[in-house]
Formats: sequence, structure tokens, C-alpha cells
Amino acid sequence: MTATYHKYMLEFKRPSGTSRGVMTEKETWFIILEENGKKGIGECGILRGLSADDRDDYEEKLQWVCQNIHLGETALWEALLEFPSIQFGLEMAFLSLKSENPHLLFPSDFTNNLKSIEINGLVWMGEASFMKEQIEDKLADGFKCIKLKIGAIDFQRELDLLQFIRTHFSAEQIEIRVDANGAFSLNEALDKLNQLKEFQLHSIEQPIKKGNIQAMHDLCKATPFPIALDEELIGVFSFEDKEKLLQEIKPQYIILKPSFIGGFRGTKEWIDLADKYGIGWWITSALESNIGLNAIAQWTFLQNSKMPQGLGTGALYTNNFDCPLEVSKGQLWYNVSKKWDFFEIDTK
Repeated sequence: MTATYHKYMLEFKRPSGTSRGVMTEKETWFIILEENGKKGIGECGILRGLSADDRDDYEEKLQWVCQNIHLGETALWEALLEFPSIQFGLEMAFLSLKSENPHLLFPSDFTNNLKSIEINGLVWMGEASFMKEQIEDKLADGFKCIKLKIGAIDFQRELDLLQFIRTHFSAEQIEIRVDANGAFSLNEALDKLNQLKEFQLHSIEQPIKKGNIQAMHDLCKATPFPIALDEELIGVFSFEDKEKLLQEIKPQYIILKPSFIGGFRGTKEWIDLADKYGIGWWITSALESNIGLNAIAQWTFLQNSKMPQGLGTGALYTNNFDCPLEVSKGQLWYNVSKKWDFFEIDTK
């Protein structure tokens, strides 16, 4: 078996804003395995400034993995504990190599185009007019769950946008999730949550910055509507530390991004713990290309979650890979008539 790695820059169709800034491109890396004339591909979905493995020795670690691919998947996964995105890319690459078709990792009714996955419609931060335009587009496209990034523009304008939705759609018609990406200060967070309460929101992701364990615990206890941990899970590697975090904070939900938390194996540990403590969860992509999104979507379907998932990011880029994934009326489908340009990266 041989292994190679490749860097690829994904270009946003339109600059995309969060409370951490505006993105115009997104770096990703691919691991390609070859054995007996077959290929397998995995995506290492790193997000600079956020991923736990955003380190100077990232490419060096990829090189080490390729040079030591003979150690096998399990030994390499364990050696990559502090590199969760590489764990995920490697896990995906081995699954791809072992599959009859390199893009069909988890055959199911989803990959047979018999069933779909309900997803949320993502609204990026920006000027109020741009956010309103996105909201109207998502509602017109048939989404029943909208997720808004908040915390970057004036808070009152964000409240006005939520009021715009609720003026036209009740909580029974449209579920609203908001994601603050840690934008609220510790002393203002509860007040802002109380202001948001009137819009009957499903939940808010990461209202304050990660690492404020006691403050987050207090907020989860006092909040008028559910809080979901997101960034809080990043960099928590061992099963024991994961359990300790959930015991200490007691959140209502956790959000699981396989690229950030050690692939499917790491994600399953969080799911098992969440189920143990009665904590809700859903799975989202982390701005991967369609290669990573494909793997996450196929695995997510098998988890049988009834909640809308965060998997609608495939159309963000100008240079993504053509694939069978398509969004229709708030549902993610696997259109078997559409083809992959799966290994185009190998020729770049």
C-alpha cells in the first residue's frame, strides 16, 4: 500500500462571515491510498484558527502518516490523537479503499436514493440586507429549520431579523437555531439569551467562548431555551475528559463535527456519552469539500437521528467536486444518476 497527501484550496462563491471573521477560501488536505490497482481517498478537514490540530507541524504529520501507512489504521489512529482531522481523513481513506466503489462508504436507503436526511438551511453573517435575502431564499427553498450565524453585526439588527422570520412563520412552521460562535461576553450572555427567548428559538450554539466551564454550566442551568456546545468539544481527546466535560457543564445539546473530534470513532464516543446523560445531539459538516461531506452524510444517516442535521454546505464553493449529493426542499438526497469527479484531486 502507498499513501500520498495533497493540499487543496476551496474557494467560496461569496465571502462567508462568522463572529471570528470573513472567509474567502478554505484549506483542506486529502490522503490518497493505493493498493492492488484500487484507490481510496479521505479528507482532512482542518479549519485554521479553530481546529485543535491547527499546528505548525500539520503537514509534517501528514507526511509521517504517509511514510508509516504500513502500521495500519488502528495504530495510526491512536498515534494521531491530537490530530483529529487527520484521524478522520485516514479513517475515510481506509473505508474508501475497502469499498467496491470508493465513494460508497456506508450503503443504505440514503445512498440508494430511497430516503433523505433533513438538514438546516445555513444563513451566514453579513449586512442585515444580505442576511434577510438568505433567509428569504431558504424559506422559499422549503427549509423547515433555519440556522443563523449571529454575533458579528449589531445585536438589535439580529433581533430584527429574527422578528422578520417570526412575523411570517410560527415556531411550528419554522425551527430557528442560532450560532453565536462564542461571541457573547460572560456578563452579557444571559441578558442576551433572555432577549432572544421571545422568538421561540430551538437552541443557541456556543453563546460564550470555550474554556469557561463554570460560566457555561451556570448559563446552561439558567438559560430560558436550550444551549448546544460546539467549539467546547474541540481539543477534548480522551473518553474520560469528554465525560468529565459533559458532567460539569450539563448542556442541553452537543454538536458533532467529525473533522474536529476524531472522525466517526471519536464522534461515536460523544454520542454514547450524550445518550448516557440524556443530552441531545446532531451532526454537522465543518466546511469540508463534497468528498468529506459525502462520508459524513452517509454515516449520519445510519445514526437514525430525527433532528435536522447540519449538512447543507456542499454548494458553498466554486471549485468543489461534482457528486450525487443534492439539496431539495430542506432535505439532502443522494441522486444516484449524478456522477463523481472523485479523483480529480489526484491530477492537480
